[in-house]
Amino acid sequence: MAYSLKNSPGHLLRRAQQYAHDLYSSSVGNTGPTPRQYEVLHVVANNEGLSQTDLVRHTGIDRSTLADMIARMMKKGLLSRKRTKEDARANAVSITAAGKRMLTSANAKVAKAEKAALSVLPKTQQAGFMKALRSYAEALDKMDEAAAAPAKRAKKTTRKKTTARKTAKRKAPAKRKTKRKTKRR
Repeated sequence: MAYSLKNSPGHLLRRAQQYAHDLYSSSVGNTGPTPRQYEVLHVVANNEGLSQTDLVRHTGIDRSTLADMIARMMKKGLLSRKRTKEDARANAVSITAAGKRMLTSANAKVAKAEKAALSVLPKTQQAGFMKALRSYAEALDKMDEAAAAPAKRAKKTTRKKTTARKTAKRKAPAKRKTKRKTKRR
């Protein structure tokens, strides 16, 4: 089978995404949040105190990109974060008053852009299109979860082995160091 742009999922998804992004940008404008910033503000506003790890799961934005985004959004005064009580390594993210104002001012504009993105399809196809997109996103989430599961198990196994070695070292009698005798010629 020869390559065809009309049958390329990657190409077709990029075209659809570009169109949706152009609609979003023209509707929200330069002063509003970027699409990803809007997603983060929306998720945090509806799930106050989420950890950054949970935010990765909710948005699908990779960990390092999300960490950079949160840092920039904190500098703009849109988000705040603090260490969680349960896990001193985890950060709980919260939306600030300025973040809520930005989100509220963008809501109607985003809804308008999303309605326009779907309006290129006949009404009879819109629900099916959205169902297919959700199925695709859910399949990607499952792939991510499956890929993360072996990594988590490997970390736990490594942690157990490290703990076992440390325990064994503490219990083992001290070894005597002996000097090696070398022959001189």
